[in-house]
Amino acid sequence: MATIGSLKGLVGLVTGGASGLGRGTAERFVRQGARVILVDLPSSQGEEVAKSLGDDCKFAPADVTSAEDVGKAVDLAVSSFGRLDVAVNCAGIGIAVKTYNFNKDKPHPLDAFQNVLVVNTVGSFNVIRLSAGAMGKNDPNSDGQRGVIVNTASVAAFDGQIGQVAYSASKGAIVGMTLPAARDLSSQGIRVNTIAPGLYDTPLLASLPEKVRTFLARMVPFPQRLGQPDEYAHLVQAIVENPMMNGEVIRLDGAIRMQP
Repeated sequence: MATIGSLKGLVGLVTGGASGLGRGTAERFVRQGARVILVDLPSSQGEEVAKSLGDDCKFAPADVTSAEDVGKAVDLAVSSFGRLDVAVNCAGIGIAVKTYNFNKDKPHPLDAFQNVLVVNTVGSFNVIRLSAGAMGKNDPNSDGQRGVIVNTASVAAFDGQIGQVAYSASKGAIVGMTLPAARDLSSQGIRVNTIAPGLYDTPLLASLPEKVRTFLARMVPFPQRLGQPDEYAHLVQAIVENPMMNGEVIRLDGAIRMQP
């Protein structure tokens, strides 16, 4: 009979780990007895965050869109902790630009659209493909499992708002990758799932005025507040620990449906 797993003793790689959802995930993993490679840009607070988590966490400065950088981060997991069991994609960016601005008679800049897709979609895929290579070398457990990959989409993948065409496209693509990636990697016992968070208290939202944050929190039916990074991290843990969870996209959003 398959047993429900535990994070204890696992080795995880978390992108966007210096802040927000990624940091919350890295912190929870270390608390639960896992070891973590924290991946974020060289300009981030990654080194400090990793140090604050002790010997069970190492910082790998990397741009997720770089094959070389992510390859080095995966190698660091194997050289430091012996293997890689879990990869969590939290790195991402967002912009707010309309498809066409009729007041200024200006179309959405193409390079801005491309940049969001490259970082969010291509970056996530880069981590998936390289992490899978390392996981495939693990000895399988009694269920035949060798690894787990968790991606971050957004409710914007389904309820994209005005100005979110690039962001929604990038997150919708992550949703679309989930099942085929899970099928591709099933022969090696690697599961792939995606979380689609609603409104969370992260640096992405922290830059907004308090009035706007309060307004956004009131849009959530229940609980009527912004989500906390540890609530996201808790679902990552549940996904890793539940061996049947595979090929699925889970909204974690307090029942919000975004208005136009």
